[in-house]
Amino acid sequence: MTRTLEWKVRVGLSEEDGTTRAEAVLDTGSDTLVGRGVARCNPQDVDVPAIGDELAASRAMKDIAAQLMRAADQELESVGAGPATGPVAPPYAWSDTTA
Repeated sequence: MTRTLEWKVRVGLSEEDGTTRAEAVLDTGSDTLVGRGVARCNPQDVDVPAIGDELAASRAMKDIAAQLMRAADQELESVGAGPATGPVAPPYAWSDTTA
């Protein structure tokens, strides 16, 4: 089966008093997920807004990634493709190279 999809992500950022907040919205065309992230500047550090933006946005996208993983896990279980048993269960079928 061959198919092509495009998922769109929109990230909004706001900063106030050394705290940056991010909201990432993933639109899959059939579902919408919202992730949130926060970054706070240590009062002793130099306030570099770009760093707060990067940290908050990455945390919001990590939130979406966790939601996607939970959804995939639930769908795999629903079709009987749960994780293998044993001391260290291998991944389902997709390797996670970041682990």
